[in-house]
Amino acid sequence: MEVFKNALASLAFAPDRMKKVNLFATERMFCDVYGLEPGQAQAGHTHAGSDKVYFVLDGAGVFAVGEKEATLNAGHAVFAPAGSSHAVRNPGPGRLSLLVFMAPPP
Repeated sequence: MEVFKNALASLAFAPDRMKKVNLFATERMFCDVYGLEPGQAQAGHTHAGSDKVYFVLDGAGVFAVGEKEATLNAGHAVFAPAGSSHAVRNPGPGRLSLLVFMAPPP
């Protein structure tokens, strides 16, 4: 497994859906980058036994964790504890780039 990767160079975007690219994966965790075009979203969902962290690399997104919602931009992090409903959407006008870490993998 490569131990050094350029997360920004790994980003990808698709016109029809949010794009996920895996950077690292083990049986204990995974780390991806997500690319969301304006108007795209990751629908609300839960992971019963996994914690998740979103880190905003570029752009701005609306994040929901449980009953809380916030619009966050580059440099902000979001923690979604195991069992909590969480979602993200890109209201635009620009692209949204995220680094996503989850442990353990669902």
